Amino acid sequence: MIALLLSVLSSSLIFVIFKLFARFKIDTFQAIVVNYFMAFIIGVVLYGDTWNERIMQNTSWVPFVIICAFMFIGLFLIMGKSSQLNGVASTSVAVKMSMAVSLLLMIIGYGESINTLKITGIALAFIGVYLVSSTKGTRVSSSHKWMLAALFIASGGFDFLLNYIQNNHLTDLSPALFSAIGLGLAGAIGLALLLVQAVRGKVEFELKNIAGGIVLGIPNFFSIYLLLLSYKTTGWTDSTVLAITNVSVVLLSAMMGFVFFKEKATRMKLLGLLTAVLAIVALYLAIN
Repeated sequence: MIALLLSVLSSSLIFVIFKLFARFKIDTFQAIVVNYFMAFIIGVVLYGDTWNERIMQNTSWVPFVIICAFMFIGLFLIMGKSSQLNGVASTSVAVKMSMAVSLLLMIIGYGESINTLKITGIALAFIGVYLVSSTKGTRVSSSHKWMLAALFIASGGFDFLLNYIQNNHLTDLSPALFSAIGLGLAGAIGLALLLVQAVRGKVEFELKNIAGGIVLGIPNFFSIYLLLLSYKTTGWTDSTVLAITNVSVVLLSAMMGFVFFKEKATRMKLLGLLTAVLAIVALYLAIN
């Protein structure tokens, strides 16, 4: 339970940091690349002593960590481009509502039991996330809608993939080191892309971008590691852990936006927050 709460806090802090990036005009992609290396360093420093020779005897995790590294970078690039072309609100909704895909895969793939309270909680979760994230009057160009569809499917699939790896391929390798290695590889891929842009004269490196990446790397590592740990320690079904985590992140992020960034608390957003709270209550009651 503590791991889940800390995972929610870490993910919500990422929201705050990205908001500050815009305020201080920090290059997001440069900061993201640095953040991956920072997350890798944190994982190795804190959990490197868990490495043992058995890990390399069972290397079934290696292809998955490579896939995860490319997905870390790929999803970020699509999110960035979609935010510019489709708008931040539409992109945010697509990413957050992608838990529909991951929840469906978990329930079907693992044969999880379903009851009325759980169905109610998941339904309320979708409604709450949509109301909190959506913005009235947002228009999306039809030629760029494919990005929203790709984010919806890929983000949901990625959440399920992380859970599948946790359950089936991390027998000797700890979730912390798996997260660190994946993020480190993502940093290497991002650095290669940055160097290509630098050669073409399209990138100007600044110290503030590095500083922003270092700050971002701390909650980013723990948000992934603690989510993987939550699947093992809560005793809840995986779909319940994911639903409660996602809704809680949306809830806490929205509250931080109201308090720290003076975002407007519209009736739709407030209704969404109330619905999100009800969703968490329903999901919690469903497992107790």
